[in-house]
Amino acid sequence: MNGVAHTLRALYDGEQALERQLAATAERHRGDHEIHHAAIDLARWSHDHRARLARTGRLYGLDLPVPLVDGKPVRRLVRDTAARTRRAEPGPGLLDDLLELHLAATRTSLHWEMLAQAAQAARDERLLELVITCRPRTLRQIQWTRTLLKELSPQLLTRD
Repeated sequence: MNGVAHTLRALYDGEQALERQLAATAERHRGDHEIHHAAIDLARWSHDHRARLARTGRLYGLDLPVPLVDGKPVRRLVRDTAARTRRAEPGPGLLDDLLELHLAATRTSLHWEMLAQAAQAARDERLLELVITCRPRTLRQIQWTRTLLKELSPQLLTRD
């Protein structure tokens, strides 16, 4: 497997893990409507990224499963996660979830950056288009977690 194929697979796996983590966070914090709904929307982005990566991966010799793009799999993932997920406490539990999401999104973003550099070096328009479409949304996922961590940390860490 060449470097591009390896990076596409790493991205696919990273987006899948991020989608699952976002779905689990949405379920654990169902009572906080802002977090619940935003996490579901962000999970849909990762779901869409996986579909795009699977289609592009075929051009590079990868056989990645193409997820459905109708949004139902994300809702099903949230529902299935509900059966296995404990409710998190609103304070440290939420901050732990946000930290894990931030780290997963950052890792994924770095893989997008590596793919962008390879696409530019190879002058591969298909890869560039994929990166241009997906990476900004991953950066917004990072921004969402960073903003919530900054906003919520003072009140959640200092309350008795």
